[in-house]
Amino acid sequence: MAQVFPFRAFRYNPTLVRFEGVLTQPYDKITPAMQDRYYAGDPHNLITVEKGRSHSSDTTQNNVYTRAAAALSDWIRGGILRQDPAPAFYAYSQEYTVPGTEERRIRRGFIGAGRLEEYSAGVVFRHEQTLSGPKVDRLELLRHTQTHTGQLFMLYADPRRRVDEILAEAESSTPDTELCDEYGVLHRLWIVSRPRDISEIQRAMAERKLVIADGHHRYETALAYRDECRASARKSDRDAPFERVMMTFINTSSEGLTILPTHRIATRIHDFSWPAVRRHLEPWFAAEAFPFSNDAEKAAARKRFLSFLDSARSRRAIGVYPAADSQRRAFCLLTLRDRANLTQLLPHVSPLQRELDVVLLHEGILEPALGITRQAVTAEAHLTYEREARAALDAIDSGRGQICFLLRPCAVEQVMKIATAGEVLPQKSTDFYPKLLSGITMYGVGSSS
Repeated sequence: MAQVFPFRAFRYNPTLVRFEGVLTQPYDKITPAMQDRYYAGDPHNLITVEKGRSHSSDTTQNNVYTRAAAALSDWIRGGILRQDPAPAFYAYSQEYTVPGTEERRIRRGFIGAGRLEEYSAGVVFRHEQTLSGPKVDRLELLRHTQTHTGQLFMLYADPRRRVDEILAEAESSTPDTELCDEYGVLHRLWIVSRPRDISEIQRAMAERKLVIADGHHRYETALAYRDECRASARKSDRDAPFERVMMTFINTSSEGLTILPTHRIATRIHDFSWPAVRRHLEPWFAAEAFPFSNDAEKAAARKRFLSFLDSARSRRAIGVYPAADSQRRAFCLLTLRDRANLTQLLPHVSPLQRELDVVLLHEGILEPALGITRQAVTAEAHLTYEREARAALDAIDSGRGQICFLLRPCAVEQVMKIATAGEVLPQKSTDFYPKLLSGITMYGVGSSS
């Protein structure tokens, strides 16, 4: 099934830079404020490559992509980046606090070069659709730099945890890279280069199917770049660097995996009326109100509301908070009625997807009750998103939305089942936390790498 390979990573030289000053979050998670902060720090910060600034004076000879390529070349020549002497896998752990709690977890995996496969081959599976814009940008960057700086987050299932045993042994030594990022996540990296370990990892992974957790755009960009290189070479070379892409592999059977929910805030809904929406949903959903009429009551009601949502594990539940249409307001918990016929409510949805709260929300509430179609979701016409429940609720109080919907996280087993069945989830159905740092290892796909 999956073919994984050790590679000679380019890594920052710790004698010349501090890891905290040069590594970044993934490009699609970098806000303008984060970009400014990265630029204001170490001049060797990966931001120049990962998400560089464009200028009004840019030309075909001097632009964000040429500057990225020049920076990488300069850093390699100056010893800021060094290529490891021998091919290796890289054990990678992240110790973090689950947002909104005090619980500490450690997520463990390893970084390697995975063979690029078409989705039709049944080896690599996606769980969400991609957009054309990000792929155009990432492809142009890859053409210029010939280097993968960001990680693809890949899931695989191995209850025997054979690779995990090798990684645990590697972690008994001093990390080769260690840093704490801006979110308080402790990242550690170890080089795994013993031939027997490499062979055992490859054997264990050969039986696996891979599901993309994060990095769909980057994976499809790597496929497009591979095809360009094949056409340019006019010959087949399955061992060429561009036939592979850098991946971080996480076992779904290991501890430490966290998926956060992404809450929905709806706005610009014509003739919005929560009572009308509630009447429409009455045959399918029971509703429990948590009313309040002043700030003191509101705080207590919100606490009970969020507690009930979190504890409703045996029921299909969605939290709702509509904008005020009277003096007495309320949070509301919708639970799917036992007699609800999901085949009738969600006629165009597969049995696997009917088990997901996010699909129930999109197909059973947003479209029929609010008129927010799939096309509107794709166009980002009516929905915005928040990770934190309190931020979503505050968006309604501040007038940024007409109604918000709070979700519980998908289970990783659901994601794996749906993806390997060849299906995709609605946009922003999963938020794997924490993110994998860009630049902790880099994979060159040029002929000299």
